[in-house]
Amino acid sequence: MSTKDFVEKDYYKVLGVPKDATEAEIKKAYRKLARENHPDANKGDASAEARFKEISEANDILGDPKKRKEYDDARALFGNGGFRAGPGGAGGTFNFDLGDLFGGAQGPGGAGGAGGFGGGLGDVFGGLFNRGAGGGPGTRTQPRRGQDIESEVTLSFTEAIEGATVPLRMSSQAPCKACSGTGDKNGTPRVCPTCVGTGQVSRGGSGSFSLTDPCVDCKGRGLIAETPCEVCKGSGRAKSSRTMQVRIPAGVSDSQRIRLRGKGAPGERGGQAGDLYVVVHVDTHPVFGRRDDNLTVTVPVTFAEAALGGEVKVPTLGGPPVTLKLPAGTPNGRTMRARGKGAVRKDGTRGDLLVTVEVAVPTELDDKAREALETYREATAGEDPRAELFQAAKGA
Repeated sequence: MSTKDFVEKDYYKVLGVPKDATEAEIKKAYRKLARENHPDANKGDASAEARFKEISEANDILGDPKKRKEYDDARALFGNGGFRAGPGGAGGTFNFDLGDLFGGAQGPGGAGGAGGFGGGLGDVFGGLFNRGAGGGPGTRTQPRRGQDIESEVTLSFTEAIEGATVPLRMSSQAPCKACSGTGDKNGTPRVCPTCVGTGQVSRGGSGSFSLTDPCVDCKGRGLIAETPCEVCKGSGRAKSSRTMQVRIPAGVSDSQRIRLRGKGAPGERGGQAGDLYVVVHVDTHPVFGRRDDNLTVTVPVTFAEAALGGEVKVPTLGGPPVTLKLPAGTPNGRTMRARGKGAVRKDGTRGDLLVTVEVAVPTELDDKAREALETYREATAGEDPRAELFQAAKGA
């Protein structure tokens, strides 16, 4: 993607959020659109796949505060298609076409990636004033960073707590295997005579002031295929699929986004590989729940255990049960803590297991149990547990 296209693209519109949207609003919009347009849910739908890539690209920029600020600043400066500069401080205006201003500059993440673009703007101004990386009349073609890839994985509740290694099958652009990335069927492309292998040409201006554009003859590659490869049509890039074993760390939470540096698409011309982003989805558990780094469980107890106290065995996730001492007079809904039986934290320690007591009320009673309860009711006939409730209601 060129810097021109990058600045002119409205990522807020792509995600359907306002420019002052919060991080939470951006995340919510991205998750909704990503689920609707994910390739796994729209097999064979090329438009959905393209839409998914566009949504991922927008989220990578707007979901990162630093990248978002750079993006907003760039759009504020160049978004109207004009570069304002007062000659001699007189406040005049020079209008440059964005295609001229950003010609040949590298967009975020290189070939369709979503990396930072601060370096891209530096390259732009270097090209404008004829101070490219090579110091010559044009800017030398730079290595291009590989595309970022995003994937999703669903884990069981236990796998999310303990960590897991899962296979991920990914598709991305990579050097064409048929021509070894040269673009030429015979593997012997020639240097472009127009740009002399730089991939860019200078035009316009005079003296030290000039503009650079991608070379139209070699499409910015610096090489021309005499016999274009039948697979990649001379581009040197082709769609590649691979399966990777990815380690998901212990303690991940639902909807967490994990970044694996250098595990994305390979770069071009010696450029570094892009990153792999994995969005984790976690299934629910029939017994346990989660609250931050703590696990939760609700344990039923009898009325006698709650009133008289006792010891209660509590299950743990993937380990032996623990025994908690129930104090006499424990009310329904009280939460106790079993330390170190929760989820794994980033520092390797574990959270706690939060045990909530639920007094179980029997639905059926035999004669002996009914008689015992009748005796208990007679013994406590003078007590009214709702007396304070009515007094408080009258006084309010």
